Amino acid sequence: MGQPVASRGQTATPTLGKAMLNKYARAFFTRVLTPFAAFLIRRGVSPDTVTLLGTAGVVAGALVFYPMGEFFWGTVVITLFVFSDLVDGNMARQLGRSSRWGAFLDSTLDRVADGAIFGGFILWYAGGGDDLVLCAVSIFCLASGQVVSYTKARGESIGLPVAVNGLVERAERLVISLVAAGLAGLHAFGVPGIQYLLPVALWIVAVGSLVTLIQRVVTVRRESAEAEEAAAAQDEAPAQDNEGKQQNASHGSEAAT
Repeated sequence: MGQPVASRGQTATPTLGKAMLNKYARAFFTRVLTPFAAFLIRRGVSPDTVTLLGTAGVVAGALVFYPMGEFFWGTVVITLFVFSDLVDGNMARQLGRSSRWGAFLDSTLDRVADGAIFGGFILWYAGGGDDLVLCAVSIFCLASGQVVSYTKARGESIGLPVAVNGLVERAERLVISLVAAGLAGLHAFGVPGIQYLLPVALWIVAVGSLVTLIQRVVTVRRESAEAEEAAAAQDEAPAQDNEGKQQNASHGSEAAT
């Protein structure tokens, strides 16, 4: 899981690893992981391989542990593999590589990781968790998260900036969900009442994702209208210039007569 940008190794929108690590922690771990990234390069490991393995680890942690209700250990496994998000970008920078393929792979696998995390919650509440309401909320979190990402990607694909900071974007969705899941898992170690953190977090993510989706749709509608007005104004300008030239020519002909 890496950076969903035009090229891996450059500044990026927060992804799973970046969502869980603030800028100071990222700087620290980048320094720590640089020798490891260099070691992998010497061994012939590619950044894409690290991205694939990191995503596989997140998927395994989510779909193996979460459906069993093992939220603490599942979150630990996911967090460990989150560091691949720093390693693959570090490797790309050391190699001086910048590719659209790497960016595409990173962004695509981020969606896979998101689906696995919320899919794990869905399987738990549909099974051992025995709560159809929270199962439905988890499904909504999964679906809305994918649609929120799609609205931005689709808006940008038609030339709009989609300049809006949504209430709960991908970084917030993941941090809220994973932190709550990890803490909720402490209930198995005898911490009372803490298991309710995850249901609360899922409701927060669901409502926040809905608000974010509305924000992006409204933004795209506004930006689309502005773009169409600007295009119409540009089309009118040459027509007015041509009309003015014709009028000047007509006046010149009359004067000559």
